[in-house]
Amino acid sequence: MKSEQTLAAPAVPASSLLDRYFSITARGSTLRQEVIAGLTTFLAMVYSVIVVPNMLGAAGFDPGAVFVATCLIASFGSLLMGLWANLPMAIGCAISLTAFTAFSMVLGQGISIPVTLGAIFLMGVVFTLVSVTGIRQWVLTNLPKGIAHGTGIGIGLFLLLIATNSVHLIVANDTGLPVKLGDIHSLPVLATVIGLAATIGLERRGVPGGILLVIIALSVFGLAFDPSVTYQGLFALPDLMSDKSLIGQLDIMGALNPVVLPIVLALVMTAIFDATGTIRAVAGQAELLDEKDNIVGGGKALTSDSVSSIFAGTVGGAPAAVYIESAAGTAAGGKTGLTATIVGVLFLLMVFLAPLSYLVPAYATAPALMYVGLLMLSNVTKLNFDDKVDAMAGLTCAVFIILSCNIVTGIMLGFVTLVIGRLASGEWRALKPGVLAITIGLVVFYMGGWAI
Repeated sequence: MKSEQTLAAPAVPASSLLDRYFSITARGSTLRQEVIAGLTTFLAMVYSVIVVPNMLGAAGFDPGAVFVATCLIASFGSLLMGLWANLPMAIGCAISLTAFTAFSMVLGQGISIPVTLGAIFLMGVVFTLVSVTGIRQWVLTNLPKGIAHGTGIGIGLFLLLIATNSVHLIVANDTGLPVKLGDIHSLPVLATVIGLAATIGLERRGVPGGILLVIIALSVFGLAFDPSVTYQGLFALPDLMSDKSLIGQLDIMGALNPVVLPIVLALVMTAIFDATGTIRAVAGQAELLDEKDNIVGGGKALTSDSVSSIFAGTVGGAPAAVYIESAAGTAAGGKTGLTATIVGVLFLLMVFLAPLSYLVPAYATAPALMYVGLLMLSNVTKLNFDDKVDAMAGLTCAVFIILSCNIVTGIMLGFVTLVIGRLASGEWRALKPGVLAITIGLVVFYMGGWAI
């Protein structure tokens, strides 16, 4: 299915330590393929080192300290996912939870920065307990196939919206429908459209690393012809010991305040379904599901991102999660933890190479994300329309992920549609107790006003 499967033999002997540790040959990959995938994922998510500090900076966090924390969190989480779980999924500060942290917790409710970091730490602890006790795996096991595939479709649509909005190809509409076409004459829009077409063409021809080549080409183009893309230097030494550093500044006791605890639980509930759905979708994209549709090494994957949130609270960043952009790397052929390990190493280096992050404009990575989004729409073919209730619940999930711009909202409405649909069709015997329990939990979560 993937063009990279036509590559030549692995660049390392099948008996090498690297090959054995990451099961590169066993999973049908090559060293070259994994390196390309790692670079692709890194470039697709490097924007986070700019966006996260800007968002938290607006809430009073020191942007320089947040930059360091963002890099450390992405490095720690991705290395954990790569070296321990051996999966090609990168972890970083979740943009949605970053926005909630900045604009709801700190600015909206006036929670101090140390207490906010303490809440993120507690969220990570509870999230980890939920993961290691098997509750998250239970959620995955009770995820109906239609909703599982619908989540993949919805995340694909979500990626398309995120990418097109980042370059103003699709923008907010002041009147009428929520969105409209942006300025089709602008350089970012033209570069994005051409880049998407080139990516599709190169992937069709089976050019190794086609996605990465387009990202590099558009970055070079931007440096040469776009005044907004400028070389700002190569090396910048971070100040980890200054008074503005957020490392170890969390207030756990303050976060145990009864006023703050409901926010911690809301973060946990959101992460359970948002991050778990993303992991399932990326694993499916990478063809890393077993015969029972379970994620290969899923237990470690689920624990890796929850532990990363504990680390996030400790170093002064936003809650962590698997990045949807990991699908760019799996589309480039990543199948093992070496992909995530490369991402982790690059983010660690980024702590010292901060100026380079400005050399990759949004229109360089937008085509990759759009291409991956289009690939993920192929999940439509996996829906079983002989079971119309299950299939329609999946489509409901997909559509409302994009309409609400919230993965959890789509999943909740998918479950509600499935349960009521089964009852109305007289197929109530097909409902599992676990599905009913998850549906009730999600409805209470939303009706109680705790949803983020």
